[in-house]
Amino acid sequence: MAEFSAAVYQNEFLPDGGTDVNAIVTITCKGAGTAGQSGAGSAGEIIIVDTSGSMGPATMAAAKEGAQAALAEIVDGTYFAVIAGADRAMLAYPQVSSGPGMVPMDARTRHEASLAIDRFVGSGGTAISTWLDLAGQLFSSVSAVTQRHVLLLTDGENRERPGRLDDAINRATGYFQADCRGAGTDWQVAEIRRIAQALLGTVDIIPSPAEMKAQFEEIMRNAMARGVADASLRVWTPQGAEVLFVRQVSPTVEDLTSRRTPVNPLTGDYPTGAWADESRDYHVAVRVPAKAIGQEQLAARVQLAIGSDVVAQGLVKATWSNNSELTTRIDQQVAHYTGQAELAQAIQEGLAAKAAGDEATATTKLGRAVQLAAETGNDEATSKLRKVVDVDNEETGTVRLKRSVEKADEMALDTASTKTTRIRKEPTA
Repeated sequence: MAEFSAAVYQNEFLPDGGTDVNAIVTITCKGAGTAGQSGAGSAGEIIIVDTSGSMGPATMAAAKEGAQAALAEIVDGTYFAVIAGADRAMLAYPQVSSGPGMVPMDARTRHEASLAIDRFVGSGGTAISTWLDLAGQLFSSVSAVTQRHVLLLTDGENRERPGRLDDAINRATGYFQADCRGAGTDWQVAEIRRIAQALLGTVDIIPSPAEMKAQFEEIMRNAMARGVADASLRVWTPQGAEVLFVRQVSPTVEDLTSRRTPVNPLTGDYPTGAWADESRDYHVAVRVPAKAIGQEQLAARVQLAIGSDVVAQGLVKATWSNNSELTTRIDQQVAHYTGQAELAQAIQEGLAAKAAGDEATATTKLGRAVQLAAETGNDEATSKLRKVVDVDNEETGTVRLKRSVEKADEMALDTASTKTTRIRKEPTA
Protein backbone atom coordinates (compact mmCIF):
# COMPACT_ATOMS: atom_id res chain seq x y z
CA MET A 1 0.00 0.00 0.00
CA ALA A 2 1.45 3.34 -1.03
CA GLU A 3 2.17 5.86 1.70
CA PHE A 4 2.34 9.59 1.03
CA SER A 5 3.75 12.39 3.17
CA ALA A 6 3.90 16.17 2.80
CA ALA A 7 6.37 18.79 4.05
CA VAL A 8 6.10 22.58 3.75
CA TYR A 9 8.98 25.04 3.33
CA GLN A 10 8.17 28.73 3.65
CA ASN A 11 8.70 31.99 5.51
CA GLU A 12 5.26 32.51 7.02
CA PHE A 13 5.99 36.05 8.27
CA LEU A 14 4.48 38.94 6.31
CA PRO A 15 5.10 42.66 6.86
CA ASP A 16 2.35 45.12 7.73
CA GLY A 17 0.08 45.18 4.66
CA GLY A 18 1.69 42.07 3.16
CA THR A 19 -0.56 39.78 1.16
CA ASP A 20 1.48 37.24 -0.85
CA VAL A 21 2.41 33.88 0.65
CA ASN A 22 4.84 31.52 -1.10
CA ALA A 23 5.57 27.93 -0.11
CA ILE A 24 7.30 24.87 -1.49
CA VAL A 25 5.34 21.71 -0.71
CA THR A 26 7.19 18.42 -1.07
CA ILE A 27 5.07 15.31 -1.62
CA THR A 28 6.79 11.95 -1.13
CA CYS A 29 5.46 8.53 -2.08
CA LYS A 30 6.78 5.24 -0.73
CA GLY A 31 5.60 1.71 -1.49
CA ALA A 32 3.92 2.60 -4.78
CA GLY A 33 4.26 -0.94 -6.12
CA THR A 34 3.85 -1.85 -9.78
CA ALA A 35 1.54 -0.33 -12.39
CA GLY A 36 -1.79 -2.11 -12.63
CA GLN A 37 -1.20 -4.28 -9.55
CA SER A 38 -3.12 -2.30 -6.90
CA GLY A 39 -6.53 -3.79 -7.74
CA ALA A 40 -7.91 -0.40 -8.85
CA GLY A 41 -7.85 -1.32 -12.54
CA SER A 42 -5.34 -2.50 -15.10
CA ALA A 43 -2.40 -0.63 -16.61
CA GLY A 44 -2.18 -0.01 -20.35
CA GLU A 45 0.93 0.75 -22.40
CA ILE A 46 1.07 1.89 -26.01
CA ILE A 47 4.34 2.21 -27.93
CA ILE A 48 4.17 4.64 -30.87
CA VAL A 49 7.05 4.52 -33.35
CA ASP A 50 7.44 7.03 -36.17
CA THR A 51 7.49 5.04 -39.42
CA SER A 52 7.41 8.01 -41.80
CA GLY A 53 9.70 8.21 -44.81
CA SER A 54 12.16 10.45 -42.97
CA MET A 55 13.26 7.59 -40.72
CA GLY A 56 16.65 6.59 -42.13
CA PRO A 57 17.92 3.00 -41.98
CA ALA A 58 20.05 3.49 -38.85
CA THR A 59 17.30 5.35 -36.97
CA MET A 60 14.65 2.82 -38.00
CA ALA A 61 16.83 -0.10 -36.92
CA ALA A 62 17.47 1.56 -33.56
CA ALA A 63 13.77 2.39 -33.14
CA LYS A 64 12.84 -1.25 -33.73
CA GLU A 65 15.42 -2.41 -31.22
CA GLY A 66 14.28 0.22 -28.73
CA ALA A 67 10.61 -0.68 -29.07
CA GLN A 68 11.40 -4.36 -28.62
CA ALA A 69 13.47 -3.53 -25.53
CA ALA A 70 10.52 -1.55 -24.17
CA LEU A 71 8.27 -4.57 -24.70
CA ALA A 72 10.62 -6.60 -22.52
CA GLU A 73 10.09 -4.14 -19.65
CA ILE A 74 6.28 -4.34 -19.71
CA VAL A 75 5.05 -6.45 -16.79
CA ASP A 76 3.04 -9.54 -17.70
CA GLY A 77 -0.70 -8.90 -17.46
CA THR A 78 -0.39 -5.28 -18.59
CA TYR A 79 -2.57 -4.45 -21.58
CA PHE A 80 -0.51 -3.13 -24.49
CA ALA A 81 -0.49 -2.20 -28.18
CA VAL A 82 1.99 -0.96 -30.78
CA ILE A 83 1.25 1.85 -33.24
CA ALA A 84 3.18 2.62 -36.44
CA GLY A 85 2.88 6.38 -37.02
CA ALA A 86 3.17 8.13 -40.38
CA ASP A 87 0.64 10.37 -42.20
CA ARG A 88 -1.91 8.12 -40.57
CA ALA A 89 -1.71 5.83 -37.55
CA MET A 90 -1.72 2.07 -38.06
CA LEU A 91 -2.34 -0.49 -35.34
CA ALA A 92 0.68 -2.75 -35.83
CA TYR A 93 -0.16 -5.03 -32.90
CA PRO A 94 -2.53 -6.60 -32.02
CA GLN A 95 -3.76 -6.99 -35.57
CA VAL A 96 -7.49 -6.66 -35.02
CA SER A 97 -10.18 -4.76 -36.89
CA SER A 98 -12.87 -4.71 -34.19
CA GLY A 99 -13.29 -5.26 -30.47
CA PRO A 100 -10.53 -4.65 -27.93
CA GLY A 101 -7.47 -3.00 -29.44
CA MET A 102 -5.10 -4.06 -26.67
CA VAL A 103 -4.08 -7.46 -25.31
CA PRO A 104 -2.49 -8.59 -22.02
CA MET A 105 1.26 -9.00 -22.07
CA ASP A 106 2.63 -12.54 -21.85
CA ALA A 107 5.42 -14.48 -23.54
CA ARG A 108 3.34 -15.18 -26.66
CA THR A 109 2.02 -11.65 -27.20
CA ARG A 110 5.45 -10.16 -26.49
CA HIS A 111 6.95 -12.37 -29.21
CA GLU A 112 4.17 -11.57 -31.68
CA ALA A 113 4.51 -7.83 -31.06
CA SER A 114 8.27 -8.05 -31.53
CA LEU A 115 7.74 -9.72 -34.93
CA ALA A 116 5.28 -6.96 -35.90
CA ILE A 117 7.88 -4.32 -35.00
CA ASP A 118 10.44 -6.16 -37.15
CA ARG A 119 8.19 -5.53 -40.15
CA PHE A 120 8.23 -1.71 -39.81
CA VAL A 121 9.16 0.11 -43.04
CA GLY A 122 9.53 3.87 -43.35
CA SER A 123 7.14 5.63 -45.73
CA GLY A 124 4.73 8.58 -45.83
CA GLY A 125 4.57 11.81 -43.87
CA THR A 126 4.03 12.80 -40.23
CA ALA A 127 0.57 13.39 -38.74
CA ILE A 128 0.97 13.08 -34.98
CA SER A 129 -2.68 13.96 -34.26
CA THR A 130 -3.71 10.62 -35.78
CA TRP A 131 -1.22 8.80 -33.56
CA LEU A 132 -2.64 10.37 -30.40
CA ASP A 133 -6.23 9.82 -31.47
CA LEU A 134 -5.66 6.13 -32.23
CA ALA A 135 -3.98 5.69 -28.84
CA GLY A 136 -7.05 7.17 -27.16
CA GLN A 137 -9.35 4.87 -29.12
CA LEU A 138 -7.29 1.82 -28.16
CA PHE A 139 -7.33 2.71 -24.47
CA SER A 140 -11.09 3.25 -24.55
CA SER A 141 -11.60 -0.19 -26.16
CA VAL A 142 -10.55 -1.94 -22.92
CA SER A 143 -12.64 -0.73 -19.99
CA ALA A 144 -10.43 -2.51 -17.45
CA VAL A 145 -7.53 -0.18 -18.28
CA THR A 146 -7.54 2.78 -15.88
CA GLN A 147 -3.84 3.69 -15.93
CA ARG A 148 -2.87 4.76 -19.45
CA HIS A 149 0.63 5.56 -20.69
CA VAL A 150 2.18 6.15 -24.11
CA LEU A 151 5.81 6.07 -25.24
CA LEU A 152 6.05 8.17 -28.41
CA LEU A 153 9.03 8.47 -30.75
CA THR A 154 9.25 10.84 -33.71
CA ASP A 155 12.11 12.01 -35.90
CA GLY A 156 10.44 14.83 -37.80
CA GLU A 157 8.24 17.89 -37.74
CA ASN A 158 4.47 17.46 -37.72
CA ARG A 159 3.06 18.17 -41.19
CA GLU A 160 -0.62 18.77 -40.46
CA ARG A 161 -2.69 21.89 -40.91
CA PRO A 162 -2.56 24.31 -37.96
CA GLY A 163 -4.79 23.36 -35.06
CA ARG A 164 -5.17 19.68 -35.80
CA LEU A 165 -2.42 18.58 -33.42
CA ASP A 166 -3.66 20.94 -30.70
CA ASP A 167 -7.15 19.45 -31.00
CA ALA A 168 -5.75 15.94 -30.60
CA ILE A 169 -3.66 17.01 -27.60
CA ASN A 170 -6.80 18.45 -26.01
CA ARG A 171 -8.67 15.18 -26.57
CA ALA A 172 -5.84 13.23 -24.92
CA THR A 173 -5.30 15.62 -22.00
CA GLY A 174 -6.48 14.08 -18.74
CA TYR A 175 -7.02 10.70 -20.41
CA PHE A 176 -3.52 9.32 -20.83
CA GLN A 177 0.08 10.29 -20.08
CA ALA A 178 2.86 10.37 -22.67
CA ASP A 179 6.65 10.36 -22.55
CA CYS A 180 7.95 11.73 -25.86
CA ARG A 181 11.33 11.40 -27.52
CA GLY A 182 12.76 12.96 -30.65
CA ALA A 183 15.34 11.08 -32.70
CA GLY A 184 18.00 13.12 -34.44
CA THR A 185 17.62 16.87 -35.06
CA ASP A 186 14.81 17.32 -37.61
CA TRP A 187 11.95 17.51 -35.10
CA GLN A 188 10.64 20.58 -33.26
CA VAL A 189 11.32 20.68 -29.51
CA ALA A 190 8.49 23.15 -28.77
CA GLU A 191 6.01 20.98 -30.65
CA ILE A 192 6.87 17.74 -28.85
CA ARG A 193 7.25 19.50 -25.48
CA ARG A 194 3.68 20.79 -25.93
CA ILE A 195 2.47 17.19 -26.17
CA ALA A 196 4.54 15.97 -23.23
CA GLN A 197 3.57 18.83 -20.92
CA ALA A 198 -0.14 18.52 -21.66
CA LEU A 199 0.03 14.76 -21.11
CA LEU A 200 2.09 15.00 -17.89
CA GLY A 201 5.13 13.34 -19.42
CA THR A 202 8.73 14.04 -20.35
CA VAL A 203 10.50 15.17 -23.51
CA ASP A 204 14.09 14.56 -24.51
CA ILE A 205 16.34 14.20 -27.52
CA ILE A 206 17.92 10.95 -28.66
CA PRO A 207 20.76 12.42 -30.72
CA SER A 208 22.32 9.08 -31.67
CA PRO A 209 20.63 5.80 -32.68
CA ALA A 210 22.99 4.03 -30.25
CA GLU A 211 21.16 5.70 -27.33
CA MET A 212 17.66 4.58 -28.37
CA LYS A 213 17.52 1.20 -26.60
CA ALA A 214 18.62 2.48 -23.20
CA GLN A 215 16.17 5.40 -23.27
CA PHE A 216 13.24 3.17 -24.25
CA GLU A 217 14.08 0.70 -21.50
CA GLU A 218 14.31 3.45 -18.89
CA ILE A 219 11.01 5.06 -19.92
CA MET A 220 9.12 1.78 -19.76
CA ARG A 221 10.81 0.69 -16.52
CA ASN A 222 9.78 3.98 -14.93
CA ALA A 223 6.22 3.62 -16.22
CA MET A 224 5.94 0.14 -14.73
CA ALA A 225 7.11 1.47 -11.35
CA ARG A 226 4.16 3.87 -11.12
CA GLY A 227 1.90 1.78 -8.91
CA VAL A 228 -0.38 4.72 -8.06
CA ALA A 229 -2.46 5.26 -11.18
CA ASP A 230 -3.52 8.87 -10.69
CA ALA A 231 -3.51 11.57 -8.02
CA SER A 232 -4.35 15.26 -7.68
CA LEU A 233 -2.78 18.12 -5.78
CA ARG A 234 -5.75 19.55 -3.88
CA VAL A 235 -5.43 23.19 -2.77
CA TRP A 236 -7.84 24.86 -0.36
CA THR A 237 -7.65 28.60 0.29
CA PRO A 238 -9.78 30.69 2.67
CA GLN A 239 -12.62 32.97 1.66
CA GLY A 240 -11.25 36.09 -0.03
CA ALA A 241 -7.90 34.51 -0.96
CA GLU A 242 -6.59 34.08 -4.52
CA VAL A 243 -4.35 31.32 -5.85
CA LEU A 244 -1.67 33.16 -7.84
CA PHE A 245 -0.12 29.98 -9.25
CA VAL A 246 0.52 26.29 -8.65
CA ARG A 247 3.66 24.89 -10.26
CA GLN A 248 5.46 21.61 -10.10
CA VAL A 249 9.10 22.69 -9.68
CA SER A 250 10.87 19.34 -9.26
CA PRO A 251 11.86 17.13 -10.98
CA THR A 252 10.76 19.48 -13.77
CA VAL A 253 9.04 22.86 -14.02
CA GLU A 254 5.41 22.43 -15.07
CA ASP A 255 2.81 25.20 -14.61
CA LEU A 256 -0.44 23.62 -13.41
CA THR A 257 -2.31 26.85 -12.65
CA SER A 258 -4.67 26.75 -15.63
CA ARG A 259 -5.48 23.08 -15.08
CA ARG A 260 -7.51 23.58 -11.92
CA THR A 261 -10.66 21.49 -11.54
CA PRO A 262 -13.06 22.91 -8.92
CA VAL A 263 -13.91 20.63 -5.98
CA ASN A 264 -15.92 23.32 -4.20
CA PRO A 265 -15.82 27.14 -4.18
CA LEU A 266 -12.67 27.21 -1.99
CA THR A 267 -10.90 24.09 -3.26
CA GLY A 268 -9.39 23.00 -6.58
CA ASP A 269 -7.59 19.91 -7.87
CA TYR A 270 -4.47 20.08 -10.05
CA PRO A 271 -3.41 16.95 -12.00
CA THR A 272 -0.21 15.11 -11.07
CA GLY A 273 -0.68 11.83 -12.96
CA ALA A 274 0.72 8.49 -11.81
CA TRP A 275 3.27 8.04 -9.01
CA ALA A 276 6.20 5.74 -8.31
CA ASP A 277 8.43 5.82 -5.22
CA GLU A 278 9.53 9.45 -5.56
CA SER A 279 9.37 13.01 -4.25
CA ARG A 280 8.03 15.99 -6.14
CA ASP A 281 8.11 19.67 -5.19
CA TYR A 282 5.30 22.14 -5.82
CA HIS A 283 5.44 25.93 -5.56
CA VAL A 284 2.12 27.33 -4.32
CA ALA A 285 1.59 31.10 -4.23
CA VAL A 286 -1.49 32.55 -2.54
CA ARG A 287 -2.67 36.15 -2.06
CA VAL A 288 -4.63 36.71 1.15
CA PRO A 289 -6.23 39.87 2.55
CA ALA A 290 -3.82 41.69 4.88
CA LYS A 291 -4.45 41.41 8.61
CA ALA A 292 -3.26 43.30 11.67
CA ILE A 293 0.21 42.84 13.14
CA GLY A 294 0.31 39.75 15.34
CA GLN A 295 -2.56 37.97 13.62
CA GLU A 296 -2.16 34.51 12.08
CA GLN A 297 -4.06 32.77 9.29
CA LEU A 298 -4.05 29.49 7.44
CA ALA A 299 -3.27 30.65 3.89
CA ALA A 300 -3.66 27.27 2.14
CA ARG A 301 -4.18 23.62 2.82
CA VAL A 302 -2.28 21.55 0.24
CA GLN A 303 -3.22 17.89 -0.01
CA LEU A 304 -2.56 14.91 -2.22
CA ALA A 305 -5.81 13.20 -3.15
CA ILE A 306 -6.40 9.85 -4.80
CA GLY A 307 -9.98 10.03 -5.94
CA SER A 308 -11.91 11.28 -2.91
CA ASP A 309 -9.28 10.06 -0.43
CA VAL A 310 -6.80 12.57 1.00
CA VAL A 311 -3.51 10.74 1.63
CA ALA A 312 -1.19 13.61 2.65
CA GLN A 313 -1.51 17.20 3.81
CA GLY A 314 0.67 20.27 4.35
CA LEU A 315 -0.39 23.61 5.85
CA VAL A 316 0.73 26.97 4.46
CA LYS A 317 0.57 29.72 7.10
CA ALA A 318 0.65 33.50 7.28
CA THR A 319 1.65 35.56 10.31
CA TRP A 320 1.83 39.37 10.21
CA SER A 321 4.81 40.89 12.02
CA ASN A 322 6.60 44.23 12.42
CA ASN A 323 9.93 42.44 12.92
CA SER A 324 11.85 43.15 9.73
CA GLU A 325 14.36 40.40 10.45
CA LEU A 326 11.50 37.90 10.17
CA THR A 327 9.56 39.46 7.31
CA THR A 328 12.47 40.15 4.94
CA ARG A 329 13.85 36.61 5.07
CA ILE A 330 13.29 34.73 1.80
CA ASP A 331 12.87 31.00 2.30
CA GLN A 332 15.80 29.15 0.74
CA GLN A 333 13.56 26.66 -1.07
CA VAL A 334 11.28 29.35 -2.51
CA ALA A 335 14.30 31.35 -3.73
CA HIS A 336 15.92 28.26 -5.25
CA TYR A 337 12.89 27.18 -7.26
CA THR A 338 11.98 30.72 -8.29
CA GLY A 339 15.45 30.83 -9.86
CA GLN A 340 14.96 27.43 -11.51
CA ALA A 341 11.66 28.53 -13.10
CA GLU A 342 13.32 31.71 -14.39
CA LEU A 343 16.21 29.60 -15.72
CA ALA A 344 13.86 27.47 -17.82
CA GLN A 345 12.23 30.57 -19.29
CA ALA A 346 15.58 32.27 -19.99
CA ILE A 347 16.91 29.23 -21.88
CA GLN A 348 13.81 28.84 -24.02
CA GLU A 349 13.55 32.55 -24.81
CA GLY A 350 17.28 32.77 -25.52
CA LEU A 351 17.23 29.87 -27.96
CA ALA A 352 14.12 31.23 -29.67
CA ALA A 353 15.81 34.61 -30.12
CA LYS A 354 18.94 32.92 -31.49
CA ALA A 355 16.85 30.98 -34.01
CA ALA A 356 15.16 34.23 -35.08
CA GLY A 357 18.54 35.92 -35.64
CA ASP A 358 18.17 38.29 -32.67
CA GLU A 359 21.68 37.84 -31.30
CA ALA A 360 21.45 40.67 -28.76
CA THR A 361 18.40 39.20 -27.02
CA ALA A 362 19.83 35.69 -27.28
CA THR A 363 23.06 36.80 -25.62
CA THR A 364 21.21 38.59 -22.82
CA LYS A 365 18.82 35.71 -22.12
CA LEU A 366 21.43 32.95 -22.30
CA GLY A 367 23.77 35.03 -20.17
CA ARG A 368 21.07 35.29 -17.51
CA ALA A 369 20.57 31.53 -17.83
CA VAL A 370 24.28 30.92 -17.18
CA GLN A 371 24.07 33.16 -14.10
CA LEU A 372 20.96 31.41 -12.76
CA ALA A 373 22.34 27.93 -13.44
CA ALA A 374 25.42 28.80 -11.39
CA GLU A 375 23.40 30.39 -8.57
CA THR A 376 21.05 27.40 -8.24
CA GLY A 377 23.71 24.73 -8.68
CA ASN A 378 22.17 23.30 -11.85
CA ASP A 379 25.29 21.61 -13.21
CA GLU A 380 23.46 19.91 -16.08
CA ALA A 381 22.15 23.23 -17.39
CA THR A 382 25.60 24.82 -16.96
CA SER A 383 27.24 22.02 -18.94
CA LYS A 384 24.70 22.24 -21.76
CA LEU A 385 24.84 26.07 -21.87
CA ARG A 386 28.62 25.96 -22.31
CA LYS A 387 28.11 24.07 -25.58
CA VAL A 388 26.07 27.00 -26.92
CA VAL A 389 27.84 30.04 -25.43
CA ASP A 390 31.38 31.00 -24.39
CA VAL A 391 31.24 32.12 -20.75
CA ASP A 392 33.37 35.14 -19.83
CA ASN A 393 31.95 35.64 -16.34
CA GLU A 394 29.55 33.16 -14.75
CA GLU A 395 28.63 35.42 -11.83
CA THR A 396 27.58 38.37 -14.00
CA GLY A 397 26.22 36.24 -16.84
CA THR A 398 28.60 37.72 -19.39
CA VAL A 399 28.65 35.41 -22.41
CA ARG A 400 29.29 35.34 -26.15
CA LEU A 401 27.33 33.21 -28.61
CA LYS A 402 29.45 30.47 -30.13
CA ARG A 403 29.86 30.92 -33.87
CA SER A 404 29.45 27.22 -34.57
CA VAL A 405 27.04 25.10 -32.54
CA GLU A 406 25.83 21.57 -33.17
CA LYS A 407 22.06 21.58 -33.59
CA ALA A 408 21.81 18.55 -31.30
CA ASP A 409 23.50 20.53 -28.52
CA GLU A 410 20.97 23.38 -28.84
CA MET A 411 18.09 20.88 -28.79
CA ALA A 412 19.54 19.06 -25.79
CA LEU A 413 19.71 22.39 -23.92
CA ASP A 414 16.12 23.17 -24.93
CA THR A 415 14.71 19.81 -23.83
CA ALA A 416 16.62 19.96 -20.54
CA SER A 417 15.53 23.53 -19.78
CA THR A 418 12.67 22.46 -17.50
CA LYS A 419 14.72 19.93 -15.51
CA THR A 420 15.56 21.20 -12.05
CA THR A 421 18.01 20.43 -9.27
CA ARG A 422 17.13 20.06 -5.61
CA ILE A 423 18.79 21.30 -2.44
CA ARG A 424 18.69 19.70 0.99
CA LYS A 425 15.64 20.85 2.92
CA GLU A 426 14.71 21.56 6.52
CA PRO A 427 10.91 21.61 6.85
CA THR A 428 9.29 24.52 8.66
CA ALA A 429 5.93 22.83 9.07
